[in-house]
Amino acid sequence: MPAPCVLVAEDDAAIRELLVHHLESAGFDVVATGDGMAALRIARERASLAVLDLGLPAIDGLEIARTLRRERCNVPIVMLTARTDEVDRVVGFELGADDYVCKPFSVRELVARVKAILHRGGRTVETRPSVLRFGRLEIDEAAREARIDGVDVGLKPREFALLLTLAGNAGIALSRTVLLERVWGFDYEGDERTVDVHIRRVRAKIEERGRLGSVVATVHGFGYKFVRV
Repeated sequence: MPAPCVLVAEDDAAIRELLVHHLESAGFDVVATGDGMAALRIARERASLAVLDLGLPAIDGLEIARTLRRERCNVPIVMLTARTDEVDRVVGFELGADDYVCKPFSVRELVARVKAILHRGGRTVETRPSVLRFGRLEIDEAAREARIDGVDVGLKPREFALLLTLAGNAGIALSRTVLLERVWGFDYEGDERTVDVHIRRVRAKIEERGRLGSVVATVHGFGYKFVRV
């Protein structure tokens, strides 16, 4: 069963990346954006649950919730905001929010709330191991390290996130567009060549320096897939 897709709509990049890291570590498929219109589109099309910041540009979290409920879209919603006014919380719940979290907040608590909401809705959350092992290659999600024969190959954060995304879907071809969404975020404005550049760096550190066989295969005209070694 595929992991539930959690939308993280937060305009603060640091908070957004923190949430993505912890939710992915908990076994979720995460799509992140800092734009309200993009968040509305993702919530409509693919999200199993939406974490919505009230202060999003273009269209805020409350308006997204209002629109979704008006369209009878029942995706669970967790509101995330720096506002502490009781009126804001009441309005959020009246618009159909399932939970409300005020900043500053505990990321672990938020992840626990997301799990609880999905469990109540009958969606199971399958946790994946924190260390993925493929022969001589280990990918340690908690330590953010890729190791060959126990030695860290020194991947940079984006390189590691790209490898982890591919390895977590071993044998499945992922398009460049999907990789951009999952690693760089839905609102990333760069082009798909960014993926190619980072793939070359991953290959150089793992396949060439590490003298390991091919672990990332090119799917011509589409994207890449992780090949078990």
